[in-house]
Amino acid sequence: MELFHSAQPYLPLTLLVFLAGFVDAIAGGGGLITLPAYLAHGLSPALLLGTNKLSSSMGTAVAAARFLKETRLRPEFLFIIIALAAGGSFLGARAIALVPPETIRYLLLVLLPPVAAFLAAKKSFGFGDTSARFTDDALLARGGGISFFVSFYDGLLGPGTGTFLALAFTRLCGYDLLRATALAKLLNLVSNLAALGAFLYLGRVDVRLGLAMGVAGMAGNYAGSHMALKRGAWVIRPMLFMVSTALLAKIAWDLVR
Repeated sequence: MELFHSAQPYLPLTLLVFLAGFVDAIAGGGGLITLPAYLAHGLSPALLLGTNKLSSSMGTAVAAARFLKETRLRPEFLFIIIALAAGGSFLGARAIALVPPETIRYLLLVLLPPVAAFLAAKKSFGFGDTSARFTDDALLARGGGISFFVSFYDGLLGPGTGTFLALAFTRLCGYDLLRATALAKLLNLVSNLAALGAFLYLGRVDVRLGLAMGVAGMAGNYAGSHMALKRGAWVIRPMLFMVSTALLAKIAWDLVR
């Protein structure tokens, strides 16, 4: 009974991290849930991003493993886009002093409404895989460009990276939403691990809390990836729409606050 009472304060946070993992595995955007949840729990802002990276990395690893097992992609293709994603994320982090985050937020306010409208109107988006119309070199060029530039944004600002990756791989490479989501999970994991290493080095991670919440995130990602693999674009597309709309609302709120 004493153990139950000591665990009670963590129950709301655990449920929210599980929910974030479920949503993130399907459409990205889990940080829209976990960051406010950690703050509401009372976590120090200095430890917020690092602790979130630890728990989200654990969950994303589960989703990435499940998706990649079911969606076969060429190893050399994966290696190159991973390298480009790592480079883009690093350069984005270095460019923070040169490109104010507010500039990117204003740009997203312009770009996100058409994205949400497109997802609402294009009922067939992501249901079929048309990537065969591209040569291997063309897919590599397109996939590499997506990996670099979206990861650059991830290093610079971050929110919604997984959503943007899934949308871009579907729209520009012709992958169905399931395969695009698999690639998004893999690249998100690479970016998260790189950032986590930096936060651990700086001592800005509550390791015990991050590991505990990571278990909840793993469970949520497992459930979300199971749902996505079972239902495919039928569940991914509406979830992408909801995450895009939520991201737009958050960015607008941050700017007017």
